[in-house]
Amino acid sequence: MRSTAALPALRGPSAPPAMFAELNELLGASPERPDAGKFTLLRDTRTDGSFLVHHFLSFYLRAGCKVCFVALLQSFSHYSIVAQKLGVSLAAAKERGQLVFLEGLKSCLDLLFGEEEQPGQPSPLQFLSGSPCDLRALFDFVRVSLSATGGDSWKGPVLLVDDLSVLLSLGAAPVAVLDFIHYCRVCVCCQLKGNIVVLVHSNEDSEDEENELVVNSLCHHSDLILWAEGLATGFCKDVHGQITIIKRLSLRQAAEQDLVQIYQYKIQDRNVTFFARGLSAAVL
Repeated sequence: MRSTAALPALRGPSAPPAMFAELNELLGASPERPDAGKFTLLRDTRTDGSFLVHHFLSFYLRAGCKVCFVALLQSFSHYSIVAQKLGVSLAAAKERGQLVFLEGLKSCLDLLFGEEEQPGQPSPLQFLSGSPCDLRALFDFVRVSLSATGGDSWKGPVLLVDDLSVLLSLGAAPVAVLDFIHYCRVCVCCQLKGNIVVLVHSNEDSEDEENELVVNSLCHHSDLILWAEGLATGFCKDVHGQITIIKRLSLRQAAEQDLVQIYQYKIQDRNVTFFARGLSAAVL
């Protein structure tokens, strides 16, 4: 399981909050003009890609979108602390109804150790009890959370999942996970004109065939892939990893070729800097 020290470089002294401006420039994204109907896959290999989750969470909250965050890996307080360093208050977003937060760790413990459920409100992670074994309850939670109500004035709905690989670790079948994502795409991206951002772990040398099956399938259906990888040469204090940005133009236009950009990055206090491979100041 991932270390709780996500974004370690964000522990520095107090400073004005900053978003990952360079990443927004590389993606051609702006909180003033969030995209609609896009499925974004965050993939990490031999490194921790959680900084991308924190970026998209703060990005869409700043953009004024309604966010359903299925947080399967860390506690609310963990995400809240990092978000504060990026200038976003998750507690305030929850209070005003902009953020719906599913704390997966707590939900699992409540379900497994006999916490009483309210009548008519099954746990979103009901599949852990084995009846039913699909992820329909989790999908219903997402659908209800992001369905517009009369008082909503948000720009658009967003589903954020950190991370999908945990569902497999908890016993969900690959076909159930892929079905869940399929129905979420139909509901959020197609019907509600919103966006989905999902993080998965991958390792091309892994013996976990189920996880790799899910990862490869999601790659074929993603509009945008951000693939963070650890350096082949090992740890380096000045270059924390490499990120491949794949814009799936062929997904919408058969004649188009996918746009692939590769950069190296360094996580700094409240920011991440990107540079072309081999152009870090540490190697010049």
